[in-house]
Amino acid sequence: MAETLASMRRPKRGRPPRPRESDFVTGEELEDEEEEGYAEAERLAPQRTKRKREASAAAAAAAEDLTLIDIVKHNGRLISHAVKRLVEDYESDPKSVIFQILTMLFEACGARHDIAAKDLDMADVDDIVFKLVDLSKNGLVEDNYNSKRKDLKNFKENLVSFWDTLVLECQNGPLFDDILLQKIKDYVIALSCTPPRVYRQVASLIGLQLVTSFISVAKTLSAQRETTQRQLNAEKKKQSDGPAVESLNKRLSVTHENITYLEELMRKIFSGLFMHRYRDVDPDIRMSCIKSLGIWVVSYPSLFLQDIYLKYLGWTLNDKNAGVRRTSILALQSLYDVDANIPSLGLFTERFYSRMIQLADDIDISVAVSAIGLIKQLLRHQLLSDDDLGPLYDLLIDEPPMIRRAIGELVYDHLIAQNIKTSSGARDVDNESSEVHIGRMLQILREFSDDPVLSSYVIDDIWDDMKAMKDWKCIISMLLDETPLYELTDMDGTNLVRMLQASARKAVGEKIVPATDNRKLSYTKSQKEILENSKSEITNALMKRYPQLLRKYIPDRAKISPLIDMMMLLKLEMYSLKRQEQNFKAAIDCIVDAFFKHGDKDTLRSCIKAIAFCCNKCQADLLDYAENKLKNLEDELVLKVKTAIKEVEAGDDEYSLLVNLKRLHELQLSKPVKNDGLFEDMYRILSHLREMDNEVKSFLLINMYLEVAWSLHAIGAENPSETSIDGLLSKQSSLFEQLYYFLVVLPTCQKEGRSTTVLSCRVCIITAEMWCLFKKSKYSSTRLESLGYLPQLDVVQKFWKLCEQQLNISDETEDEDANEEYIEDTNRDAVMIAAAKLLLADTVSKDYLGPEIVSHYVSHGASTTEIIKHLITVLKKNENIDIAALFFEALRRAYERYTRHPDRCTERAQETNTNEDPSAWRPYFTFVEHLREKHAKNEVLHEEKEEKPVKRRGRPRKVRDEPPARNLFDGHNSSDEESASGSDQRGHGGDDDDDDDDAFDQPLINTFRPSASKLRSLKVSQQGSQKKAPMASACYFRKQWMMRGCINLVPSVTQ
Repeated sequence: MAETLASMRRPKRGRPPRPRESDFVTGEELEDEEEEGYAEAERLAPQRTKRKREASAAAAAAAEDLTLIDIVKHNGRLISHAVKRLVEDYESDPKSVIFQILTMLFEACGARHDIAAKDLDMADVDDIVFKLVDLSKNGLVEDNYNSKRKDLKNFKENLVSFWDTLVLECQNGPLFDDILLQKIKDYVIALSCTPPRVYRQVASLIGLQLVTSFISVAKTLSAQRETTQRQLNAEKKKQSDGPAVESLNKRLSVTHENITYLEELMRKIFSGLFMHRYRDVDPDIRMSCIKSLGIWVVSYPSLFLQDIYLKYLGWTLNDKNAGVRRTSILALQSLYDVDANIPSLGLFTERFYSRMIQLADDIDISVAVSAIGLIKQLLRHQLLSDDDLGPLYDLLIDEPPMIRRAIGELVYDHLIAQNIKTSSGARDVDNESSEVHIGRMLQILREFSDDPVLSSYVIDDIWDDMKAMKDWKCIISMLLDETPLYELTDMDGTNLVRMLQASARKAVGEKIVPATDNRKLSYTKSQKEILENSKSEITNALMKRYPQLLRKYIPDRAKISPLIDMMMLLKLEMYSLKRQEQNFKAAIDCIVDAFFKHGDKDTLRSCIKAIAFCCNKCQADLLDYAENKLKNLEDELVLKVKTAIKEVEAGDDEYSLLVNLKRLHELQLSKPVKNDGLFEDMYRILSHLREMDNEVKSFLLINMYLEVAWSLHAIGAENPSETSIDGLLSKQSSLFEQLYYFLVVLPTCQKEGRSTTVLSCRVCIITAEMWCLFKKSKYSSTRLESLGYLPQLDVVQKFWKLCEQQLNISDETEDEDANEEYIEDTNRDAVMIAAAKLLLADTVSKDYLGPEIVSHYVSHGASTTEIIKHLITVLKKNENIDIAALFFEALRRAYERYTRHPDRCTERAQETNTNEDPSAWRPYFTFVEHLREKHAKNEVLHEEKEEKPVKRRGRPRKVRDEPPARNLFDGHNSSDEESASGSDQRGHGGDDDDDDDDAFDQPLINTFRPSASKLRSLKVSQQGSQKKAPMASACYFRKQWMMRGCINLVPSVTQ
């Protein structure tokens, strides 16, 4: 033990220890020791290395047994071993190796050939290719390229890998012998021009990969040439001549010759294969060609960054296949992404930039989004002028969100962040303050200030990119004029308030523009945490400043409504946690003040919703305060309405009554209003003062209906009191009395205008709602049976006559009234839905009303047609309805209606091209001719009163003029039998010839103006609590809800 410890002890410093005899070994002992060491090392070697060597040996053995095509099909991991074996065998037997490679090429194309080695060596390339084509004609071809077999799923990848590996392995040998690659090149080009599609597909794939692999070798050789040139220059400085200089010169010359040889091969494959296949009938071949060309230009610009190659990328921007167009755009994106390429792209950009802009409005969404990304790159490099961007801003409210999002990125990048590249580099936009970015955003929104819908779209498109829109403190400071950097005009203030509200809604996860799918948003746990944090940040920023904002902007109708809506985005519990109860009470007081200072629908609805939200979400003292405020508001409003009624009866102006009736209407939509005798007061003034304004009458009726609906809701169905039933019966009969009076008077009313239309629509809708609300079958055999009501047929006929009068209102009149308040509840679609609801609820007899409604199919525009179409769909599912008899009666009534106006059919037909299918229109012409004959003989059927002519509703789709295809470079000819059409069948955008030229002489921001005027022509309206959703979407959802039986045109409180 002591000896062991002594031997392990570290020796003292100084003289080394004396060697011992046992430390010396003899030669034999050394050999034995080395053998033991090798055995021990092999035994101790890592198992992974041993397995790797064994796998490599097994792979080499397997490669010896398998053919090349089997390796490519099923054993891609053996490709490198097989290629190394081919290169080694090429030195001793080149013909055999060439035969193996070409055989694999033919078999990859799927040809089951029996060509021998000697035939392949002696025959001409064309003769062999003709034999392969004959095999295809005889059906002796196996399509490996397009096969769906699982064992061939890696066929394309392995085929590309084989040829790439072959070129790289040959770069130090057979690549430059002018035999192997020349032979392969000839066969690949020849096969790519054959009729069989699979031959062209495989040959194109191989040929394109060969060029890509040649580029890899050429780049390596170019690096070697530069290194050799530097060495040569350094050597010449030492001595002008000598063996080293001669050796370097020789190496430089050989390297240059090899690069030239490879470039010549690339040119031949390009001219022999690419120039034919980039317009092949197969879009996949065209796509692979363009994709490869994009790779070549970026990776080897010294050869391919020339107009003679770039023009193909420009031409394929007009390809009829969306995938090819997108591939071309992506290739250009990678090209413009390299700053060094920009100087060489001047002429190309000048020739094709207009087409790039047109593609932003492509029919395919993916192409349009890619094109917008390309335009953004052009703007960064200042290759587009500001005058070219005007048409793009129309896409800010395009329907597909992806396009809007891409345009939003472009607008932010170019106009707000102004991220452009100059000779000194890119601008530093991160250090710019939020005020600067918000100021630029307000400059954009200034062009859309007349329509909040368009502003919402623009904000939604840019929100994700613009961090300044989430800088709540900065926005609030600007609204309170605390930032001297930017002075707000009145228009800018309105837009900034809208931006604050829209941005806050986005931050808490709400939608600010109508969704196309209407699906409910779902969030993960982490996303919900982010939304809650955003809500907390908004609350912290607004908590102390919110009352100040409300006080400042209470008189401003445009600003106060979105500011009040902000209350519903706050975390109200934070007021108690941070002891800010006084600020909360001050905010509630301001909202109540705004309710009595304004009479427009948006502000009133926002005030009611905000106070109701506080009553539901607050706790303790804050809840009591909000409920007391709501109670006081209700009492004060009832008093104001009664006072206004007395003033009107005394002969005063009706404005005060109208405004307070609007307030009462908005309040009754959310809760019942307790009052003493208010219903009787409204009935009295409506009965005695028939000359009141029609708008006042309509709000009296709707408030009376809401009072009846809330009264019915308050009656207990199981144990109702007789007093409550009698009171409700009295209100019911009073309201029916007034409605039936207007059903008789309004059809004969000579006074026209929006107010008459509103009153007529209200009467139709409320009448239908009352019939549904008190449907007789609903209350039969119950204690409320006395409330049941069934209208008589003559009353239903009067009801439908008034409905028809509303359906015949002209498109021009509806367009003029598109921005009026409550337009979504008082238009022809709302009337048609109300009538259809009577059928679906089985409230009235279908024998009369059903055929009348269906007879107006396709007579009043697309939206009304869709309502009737959904109605018919539901009626077909009802087994108790004879749908055939209903259709026949509808046709008869339509015939009787049109016999009085035979020229109307001709006028309607003039809007349609009847020459497209003459045989289909032959019954129509026969029908019209029959009507004219009967009219000439005075045999038409007569009714009590002629109806006004019905104008067909709806606008034609916007058709873009297709730009003519142009040969932008000489030499482009698409007359090949296998070429595909070079232009898309649809116009993808273009310049508007009617635009003022003066707009292009203005600053960039003014190019928004023509776009804004076009967008405002969409006539988008507001619906519900959402900020002016497009009317088309609103009507569609209302139809869906109506068909499911879960909507009331007038909000019903009994459901």
